[in-house]
Amino acid sequence: MSKIYFTPDHEWIKIEGGVATVGITDYAQEQLGDLVFVELPETGATLSKGDTAVVVESVKAASDVYAPADGEITAVNDTLSSDPSLVNSAPAGDGWLWKMTLTDESQLEGLMDEAAYQASLG
Repeated sequence: MSKIYFTPDHEWIKIEGGVATVGITDYAQEQLGDLVFVELPETGATLSKGDTAVVVESVKAASDVYAPADGEITAVNDTLSSDPSLVNSAPAGDGWLWKMTLTDESQLEGLMDEAAYQASLG
């Protein structure tokens, strides 16, 4: 069974079978506008919670995407190199950014569920 958490910085993290998949929320992609470039991290890189993992560039601005927890990157969504608009069209699906193994799952306890995230948007 998978569980999805949300950060105050508009990232989502889905935990499924010990693998964490990370992306940005629909709200975040709406605020950014049409993405034109996604700078993905290296597979095997180690991240600490709060580190900049990805830079997304839209027609409006460049924005950092932060690691929601400590871990090691196991995969990146290479499709985004040629089609960054997938993040706009399917931010919670085919537009995922990276997958990682977590080194401290207890860090997820401070994150929001979907209802709390939606409420935080005001």
